[in-house]
Amino acid sequence: MNLRDLEVLSWDLRQQTLDIIMAGGGGHIGGDMSLMNALLVLYENHLNITPQDPENPDRDRFVLSKGHSMEAYYAVLCHKGFLDLADVTARFSKPGSPYIGHPNNKLPGIEMNSGSLGHGLPVCVGMALAGKRTGKSWRVYTIMGDGELAEGSVWEGAMAAGHYGLDNLCAVVDRNHLQISGPTEKVMGHEPLDQRFAAFGWHVLSVNGNSMQQLDRAYTQAKEKKGKPTVILSHTTKGYGSPLMENRPEWHHHLPNAQEYQQIQADFAKRKEAACYGK
Repeated sequence: MNLRDLEVLSWDLRQQTLDIIMAGGGGHIGGDMSLMNALLVLYENHLNITPQDPENPDRDRFVLSKGHSMEAYYAVLCHKGFLDLADVTARFSKPGSPYIGHPNNKLPGIEMNSGSLGHGLPVCVGMALAGKRTGKSWRVYTIMGDGELAEGSVWEGAMAAGHYGLDNLCAVVDRNHLQISGPTEKVMGHEPLDQRFAAFGWHVLSVNGNSMQQLDRAYTQAKEKKGKPTVILSHTTKGYGSPLMENRPEWHHHLPNAQEYQQIQADFAKRKEAACYGK
């Protein structure tokens, strides 16, 4: 899909994400909005997996390590045809529903349950290593939150990936600088993050994660890089798309009231209109 169409589509999917959250009575709205572009570009332009054959052994693997941003993932999976949007919206977070607030691998297109932070990258290292050792051509992707990087298991996985030269592995860090308890650099400092990953043997790309063009180019460069895993440091804005939410840690997990919902909806509509006309 061309990048302008992707930009327009992203605002529709953010609106759908908002509606899923409203229907379910909760969700991690801030992080949903910051990782949407990275998730959408990956699924539209780079990830080799189809709803017609989601268990194909030669498919690419994707793990949403930042599992609490599941509402955005639902919107993308519905758009791609893995799930039905009306069903997800009607049943999200209801008793007995498979549509819970974190990835559920009983649903088509979802590789593994996640959300216990720090597990996605190590599991993906195992997937990528298995692919290498069996001569498979599929690739492995994960998206992590930046607050998640305080988990020691992330760095154990990073060390192993560099050691084994897993160039079939690409990790994305949703670097919005906020977590539930405040700014990441006050909770547990990560900088210089690029140098830390490089020291573990990774190819590091730093991009504006709100830019479809930069994300698309980074995914392409990750596929072209040989001998090293790639990490994309995707610099984003928590709550991206509405000034009401942007860069406010209290919107990590906040259910909008009716007035807030209308304001966010209007802000998304303005951004979509601007994208349509290339403003």
